[in-house]
Amino acid sequence: MLRSLLAEFGVIIPQGTRAAVKYAKCVLEGEKPALPQIAIDVLRQLSHQLVAMHLRFRWYEMRMRLHSKLDKRVMLLRTIPGVGPVTASAIVATVGDAKQFKNGRQFAAWLGLTPLNLSSGGKERLGRITKMGDRYIRRLLVTGMTARLRQMKVNPDRVDPWAIGLLERKPARLATVAMANKTARIVWAVLTRNDYYRPHTA
Repeated sequence: MLRSLLAEFGVIIPQGTRAAVKYAKCVLEGEKPALPQIAIDVLRQLSHQLVAMHLRFRWYEMRMRLHSKLDKRVMLLRTIPGVGPVTASAIVATVGDAKQFKNGRQFAAWLGLTPLNLSSGGKERLGRITKMGDRYIRRLLVTGMTARLRQMKVNPDRVDPWAIGLLERKPARLATVAMANKTARIVWAVLTRNDYYRPHTA
């Protein structure tokens, strides 16, 4: 809403939460953009809401990070590349006992990350993922893998050969979903074994 209002008057805020919050703080500190008074009044109200919401998010983030240091299962999940405190906490809170699933594939299927089987006539074909399970955790895992791919481009020393091979064969979006599928299986293994993640070495 803040960006939309300002765009009407030709004022463009760079993308990202940080830039919007920074602009809102400047408005609340007394900075007056060259806008009609009624627009400035609305801008101040939106700035108050944005800054207050940002502070609330930061508070929840701090609580989440604190909790992640106290819960052993969350700490174990955070050893998996691409799984941060929010994703780990959400999985622990939602899944409960991971042993209710027979294997990692069943857990990935519960999250809706396994592809539909469209095989016929002896020919194996896999379609899109089912998206049948927990949408929130599925989105967190896919977002985590998207961030991981970006990190791999910036830090070549963190390159995962399997992920690179996947990117050579598939578009980035499909690759991140496939990585999320694999990560879900690793999550199941970590939770059921009650042990931290150990990457396979070639």
